[in-house]
Amino acid sequence: AAAEEEYMPSGPPMSPLTGSYFTTWAFFDFRFGDGLETIGTCLVDVSDRLGLNPGLVEAIRQFQESRMRVYEHHGTRGGRIRLRELVTGRDFDTVCTSGYGGKPGELWYVRLCPPLADLVEYHVTLTTPYVLTQASKSDWTAYLNRAMLQLEVEDDDHRLHELLKYGLSVHHWNEFVFQAYHHHQHDAIFLAGIPDVKGSLPHA
Repeated sequence: AAAEEEYMPSGPPMSPLTGSYFTTWAFFDFRFGDGLETIGTCLVDVSDRLGLNPGLVEAIRQFQESRMRVYEHHGTRGGRIRLRELVTGRDFDTVCTSGYGGKPGELWYVRLCPPLADLVEYHVTLTTPYVLTQASKSDWTAYLNRAMLQLEVEDDDHRLHELLKYGLSVHHWNEFVFQAYHHHQHDAIFLAGIPDVKGSLPHA
């Protein structure tokens, strides 16, 4: 409730935090209690008592395992957008639900949902794409690598997951989106700068 009052998630021009971005953060990334639980992990834990359908439980689990990532746009294939994650180099065939097609070389900050029950072979965007501008792929790769060094996690994959899902603080990524807002159109929001270079952020 405090975060909702602070960031007023509704999408531009009121706030650069969209409803889909804030809701997935609040349900699946915001940790609380001694066990560092989320609403998503709690729902899975009590799913039997609530009598939830196994398909719904699997969907909740997939949402819980999802996170925002930084991708480079690698063109289209078969009508789907090819996104390659920075640092890991993993490729994802993607359908963008906002309708934004983008262009090769763009950097996207977005959350994808994997295929549920192997029904399809592509991922789907859960949030409106945040298109990262005024910073290059090498700038972002360097930032992610130096930010990961601040986390006490053993291997790089888990360190990157921890950084992008939970940040260096509770509102690490919320603050970035808020401070980096540059402009928007109906199907995409454009951000500028790098999180730890305050002078690069329009609203820092």
